[in-house]
Amino acid sequence: MSSIRIKKERRSPERHRRRSRSRSRSRSRERIRIKKEKPDDSHRNGHHGKRESHDHSSHRRDDAGQSRDRHRSRNDDHQRVKQERVKQEREYNDEARRRDRKHRPQNPFSNSDQDRQDWGGQNDSGASQDSEGENPNPAPKDQPNFGVSGKLAEDTNTFRGVVIKYNEPPEARIPKRRWRFYVFKGEETLPVLHLHRQSAYLLGRDRKIADMPIDHPSCSKQHAVFQYRLVDYQKEDGTIGRRIRPYIIDLESANGTFLNNKKIEPKRYYELQEKDVIKFGFSTREYVLLHANSKDTDDDMD
Repeated sequence: MSSIRIKKERRSPERHRRRSRSRSRSRSRERIRIKKEKPDDSHRNGHHGKRESHDHSSHRRDDAGQSRDRHRSRNDDHQRVKQERVKQEREYNDEARRRDRKHRPQNPFSNSDQDRQDWGGQNDSGASQDSEGENPNPAPKDQPNFGVSGKLAEDTNTFRGVVIKYNEPPEARIPKRRWRFYVFKGEETLPVLHLHRQSAYLLGRDRKIADMPIDHPSCSKQHAVFQYRLVDYQKEDGTIGRRIRPYIIDLESANGTFLNNKKIEPKRYYELQEKDVIKFGFSTREYVLLHANSKDTDDDMD
């Protein structure tokens, strides 16, 4: 048994080798046969590969050109649509302006027929008074107004950034006589105000521009003006002379200016006499007008 087992062990590797050799030979024969049957097209395949790559690149270029053309045409269409919209908007705005010119609105703040005609070109019945001849008697056109508007005075009469309501008249002069304001508050005597150093004095609550500040809350920022004017007068012998006299003018203040306990009209000059008493608003201060030589009655001559 042992010998038979040894023989079997010796024979089995050899048999395995033979089988492996036969398998390898059969495989090699099969490869040779397949190789003989299959033609060698390596050079042809290489040539066709180059041609195919060239065709692919040309197709890619064509696709890129077509996409650029499509994009360009799309942009052109967008620009064309945009131009059409702008044109339509302009035409619509022009038409709206023409309609507005034909149908002007009435003046809501006027009650008179003439004002409504001047404002909107229509009467109470709503009939249009345009140039088509519907109204046989059209209203006369407004003529240019070359009157003083006050804008130039605002530009030239500004002091410290504030527009002054008052402009001095051409006859403004500096006096020779030394006028003064003696100020009284009840039984109390306040400092004297000298009035001979300039031709006009602005009185008001705004200390930035007022020559004589008035601090009472009932007074306006620009309340009144004390003004010297060169005026004509008739002498005893009948001749005409000229003298400088003091005047007071109220600048449309809220609570008014009082001369000898009588309220004066705004925007009007009032000549002052010696010992006149002036009050502003509801202030209790009294301004008594005197001069250095109150006993002397001679007038200022120019």
